[in-house]
Amino acid sequence: MKHSVTLDKDKCKGCTTCIKHCPTEAIRVRRGIAHITEERCIDCGNCIRVCPHKAKKAVCDDFELLKDFEYNIALPAPSLYGQFRNLTDVNQVLTAFLHIGFDHVEEVSRGAELVSSLTKYEMESAPDLPKPLISSACPAAVRLICQRFPKLIPHISKVSAPFEIVAILARKEAVERTGLPPEKIGIFFITPCPAKVSAGRNPAGLESPVVDGFFAISDIYKRLIYAMKNIDKPEKLAHSGLIGVGWAHCGGESNAVFQGQHLAVDGIDNIIEVLEDLEDGQLPQVDFLELNACNQGCVGGCLTVENPYVAQTRIKQLIQHMPISMNKVSTDPEPPSYMFDDKPLEASPVNVLDDDIEVAMQKYAQIEQLVETLPGLDCGSCGAPTCRALAEDIVQGLASEDDCIFRMRERMQYLMGMGDADEYLPLPFRRRDEEAEKAEQERSEP
Repeated sequence: MKHSVTLDKDKCKGCTTCIKHCPTEAIRVRRGIAHITEERCIDCGNCIRVCPHKAKKAVCDDFELLKDFEYNIALPAPSLYGQFRNLTDVNQVLTAFLHIGFDHVEEVSRGAELVSSLTKYEMESAPDLPKPLISSACPAAVRLICQRFPKLIPHISKVSAPFEIVAILARKEAVERTGLPPEKIGIFFITPCPAKVSAGRNPAGLESPVVDGFFAISDIYKRLIYAMKNIDKPEKLAHSGLIGVGWAHCGGESNAVFQGQHLAVDGIDNIIEVLEDLEDGQLPQVDFLELNACNQGCVGGCLTVENPYVAQTRIKQLIQHMPISMNKVSTDPEPPSYMFDDKPLEASPVNVLDDDIEVAMQKYAQIEQLVETLPGLDCGSCGAPTCRALAEDIVQGLASEDDCIFRMRERMQYLMGMGDADEYLPLPFRRRDEEAEKAEQERSEP
């Protein structure tokens, strides 16, 4: 799998900030530089948000890619609208795309309305589906389930993501409109997050990609701002209502589906907690589960430019005067097959210690023994996010016990005889000196 989230080694300082915020423990710091384990990475973008040195980045496509096609179509995500101040008409943004090099623009919110309609159909036509039905719209959440919660894969909706459905429709309609062959038509998704880039390049539920390129909202924002200043009368290009645009923030999809009891969750840590509860059978009354890896939903993607809370407020204000919906799937006799994933999702566990069950059990026992000997502080100084993660790395031959600064202290003391090695360690990692603490407390007392 080709990931969008990558590391700029020249900027990395080995500070370990990223390892503490990665939800899948995909990052290690070794020899003063971070390393991303591709098998574990879900492209959630948390490391991009927290890296103080801008060493993590999302790789999207260069704008020059438009030159490779005769006819180019932009697919803006609904979260794009929340990036602009005082926006009252989405046509202002959509028209701007025609001024910066695109021949046509098709809203992903159109696809969101179709997915909402399809999800209702899916729940009504198959009442025996495992409950709750989990939205497939957030690729980071879907990949997390495939990694850490494979038993929940049957709960994931079979409906394709909105941008994939719109991409298929846009290419088909462009072929009819222009007479060009499909390969001469470029489909470009304007994305709020790297997870959608990776999912579009490596679609889990489709046989092949349906999008030709990906531009980050943050990269195209200034081009649009400049173009919008020169638009006096925007063209009427919008073909979606409040249901589709409302998908931009957390809860928008759930409100659109409006089928039984639903739950909307944002933030990857909150998602993990809810999925653990679901595995334990603690969500028996929930019919539909909307998962958003980014805070506040897609408006909180790390490739946006605006504060997610501000963007969410703007979206809510924007949709107040929109029609409810302008798109609905005909289910008579059945909805189009291309709107559903054509291959099943597969589990991709990353914690397999060995293919041989006996060897794996031996390694597991070794890990448990090592965990008992480690300090249990999860300080991250070893380059692993937790002491248990370090123990796993040691057993797998990827790290050494001496990577733990506390174990190193013991080794230093052994080599020095009975001397104290604390003076060679940074202050936060030295042993507590209770007598010194007591004396300091007495001096501070009046």
